[in-house]
Amino acid sequence: MEYIDTHAHIFAPEFDGDRDAVVAAAVAAGVRRMLLPAIDPASNDALMQTCRQYPRNCFPMMGLHPTSVNDNPRWRDDLEQCVRLVKESPRGLFCGVGEIGLDYYWSRDFRDEQREVFVRQLELSLEEDLPVAIHVREAWDDVMDIVLSMRGRGLKGVFHSFSGTVDMVRELCGAGDFLFGIGGPATYKKSLQRVVREMDLSLMVLETDCPYQSPQPHCGTRNEPSYIPLVCNAVAQIKGVTPDLAAQITTENAVRMFLADNNGALKRPIK
Repeated sequence: MEYIDTHAHIFAPEFDGDRDAVVAAAVAAGVRRMLLPAIDPASNDALMQTCRQYPRNCFPMMGLHPTSVNDNPRWRDDLEQCVRLVKESPRGLFCGVGEIGLDYYWSRDFRDEQREVFVRQLELSLEEDLPVAIHVREAWDDVMDIVLSMRGRGLKGVFHSFSGTVDMVRELCGAGDFLFGIGGPATYKKSLQRVVREMDLSLMVLETDCPYQSPQPHCGTRNEPSYIPLVCNAVAQIKGVTPDLAAQITTENAVRMFLADNNGALKRPIK
């Protein structure tokens, strides 16, 4: 079976001691492609170096994470740096605009700033015809308002680590071409399992969000892409299908959204 980890931060310091082994373990487990969302300018060099080191396996996105806006007096400069990188880099270098979104878990004091950054990056995705990877934490009302207000404009992408409801899935699919990232919590979180049960496989992609959100039986330890088959098996069991079918459909979904050009051909790895 072949899988894609649609949300992995293997450029993070948690992997500095054994990144080669982590990538090798992922490939051995069938996770041959990993999509790496950006966090902030301070980590962009590590992100791009990782993708250059593993060009057949790692594909970068570019964006400014919502929590990187909080307490950051340079947030406008950081946002514009991300915009410039997307616009000035060779076409196809970035497979998406991400990780973007809203996160009010740590603080609600920066809502206006986060909303401005989120909207600008959604606009960037439309300008460059790129999918988005959207992060939402304790901010669903605002995210829904913004995304639904852009209905019909061609938004596309993934709601990373989806934590909403089936009704939200229906609303969001009416606003754009969206998929929903299913990760480690599907192995233990009953509310997510209920959503997975009711959601069609054609709307799902698999992810780890490593080094976070490890699946059972690895909760409490560092997550990594080689655990994607555990997520796939959980989805298959919940949906009552074979792991092979769950892997096939979620992989096809990820390729269509992030890795195929307008003719359906796979994009080349970065040099």
